Amino acid sequence: MARGVSYVSAAQLAPMLRDPRIAVVDVRDEERMYEAHIAGSHHFASDIFAERLPELAQDTKGKETLVFHCALSKVRGPSCAQMYLDYLSEANEDSGVKNIVVLERGFNGWELSGRPVCCCKDAPCKDVCS
Repeated sequence: MARGVSYVSAAQLAPMLRDPRIAVVDVRDEERMYEAHIAGSHHFASDIFAERLPELAQDTKGKETLVFHCALSKVRGPSCAQMYLDYLSEANEDSGVKNIVVLERGFNGWELSGRPVCCCKDAPCKDVCS
């Protein structure tokens, strides 16, 4: 089980996304609907994140690493990552999650670094648009 929350840069995350054991969790609220997102990401808005913890656990079952982010990963991303770590610590079953990480500089940093983004409205996302 994950023991703490760590950070990953966009450069480190990009090659990791090819690994099917990694899931990206976008905790931005309404801005995700109007902006792009990281391809393949799951959307769990921070304003209702706590009530959707069991759903996140189900949707990411079998994943070893969860990468959380918001726009800048200053408040919402790290807070939700810690909340999920606490949730897993209190659960009586092994989720299989070994790493909980936060994307440094969030989605804005990802996009500004020229990484690919998706514009679809699917949840979870299945496509890359640029």
